[in-house]
Amino acid sequence: MFEFRTAHTLLELTLLFFVGAVASAINAVAGGGSLLTYPFLTVGLGIAPVTANASNSVALWPGSLAGALGLLNQLARTGRYFWKFALPTAIGAAVGAELLVHTSQRSFVRIVPWLILISAVVIAAQPRIKTWTTTVSHHASSVWSLGLQVLVAIYGGYFGAGMGIMMLAAFALSVEGDIHELNAIKNWLALLINLVASVYFISVGIVLVHIALVLAAGAIVGGLVAARLSQRIESERLRVAIAIYGFAMAAFFFYRALGA
Repeated sequence: MFEFRTAHTLLELTLLFFVGAVASAINAVAGGGSLLTYPFLTVGLGIAPVTANASNSVALWPGSLAGALGLLNQLARTGRYFWKFALPTAIGAAVGAELLVHTSQRSFVRIVPWLILISAVVIAAQPRIKTWTTTVSHHASSVWSLGLQVLVAIYGGYFGAGMGIMMLAAFALSVEGDIHELNAIKNWLALLINLVASVYFISVGIVLVHIALVLAAGAIVGGLVAARLSQRIESERLRVAIAIYGFAMAAFFFYRALGA
């Protein structure tokens, strides 16, 4: 098994700040920033996997809040869907967070390659999923759509990378609205997932506060920069690069898990 660390140098924290900034910018343009932060936390800083994942979830809060507020005006017509999904989402996020807390470090090392692989597949399939959401019939039963949202929220509370596009796919079955309105609902529910998971992780003491704060500070800066530069960044090429990187990270963590 690996040696885990909780103390870090100023240089490491500075690098973490920049990683957080880059990851936040990636999230703003294409999604998948956690595929950058999680490997850096575990491999680069030697943080225990479960602790790294929990700290990363807490650090996502500023970016989630900014994304949600940015699309607040889009909720005018579809806000009722947020309230429909809010309680199942909160329950699912709590279940996911609880599952993470009770997952041993050794087990999580073996699980995380699969989670990274799922994230990479979802990011790679993002254009097809978004196209599908605009063409599929919105007539799935409420029970079915709520059940799917609970599953997505469980995943979000447990790991989270790629959950946004998963939510868009789930919404396509029962939510009527254009892609901007669906994005608004997704962002507010993602904020709720991060809130529930973060409160739980902090309450049980598995978050490295200094790591979460530095990562969050970097995320705020990265989000502000991305907002100004987003029109100059070709999101499709970035998405493909992140997907390829995700597959490479999945392969690396599968190999690493063999030594766990």
